[in-house]
Amino acid sequence: MNQRAVLIFCLILLTLRGTQEIPLSRTTRCACIKISDRPVNPRSLEKLEVIPASQSCPRVEIIATMKKKGEKRCLNPESKTIKNLLKAISKKRSKRSQTQKEA
Repeated sequence: MNQRAVLIFCLILLTLRGTQEIPLSRTTRCACIKISDRPVNPRSLEKLEVIPASQSCPRVEIIATMKKKGEKRCLNPESKTIKNLLKAISKKRSKRSQTQKEA
């Protein structure tokens, strides 16, 4: 093996070794760009997702999928009406689980 080949091989190894420590993504990727403070009628909800804060997004996100047209709306988790909505849904679920345990 000549000296050029050895030098190129060493440069490639050093380059590959240095790239292992670089994080893949430095940007935060949250699902919600625009957050709505409008109240939501629980009867018009098809699905409600609560996404906890994570490394990719530093804030809690609440995504409501509406029955009408499947519209998705990001809700403000700090809003009083949204907090009340979450409490009401939680109570409803706990009542269902209690009745299922009794049956």
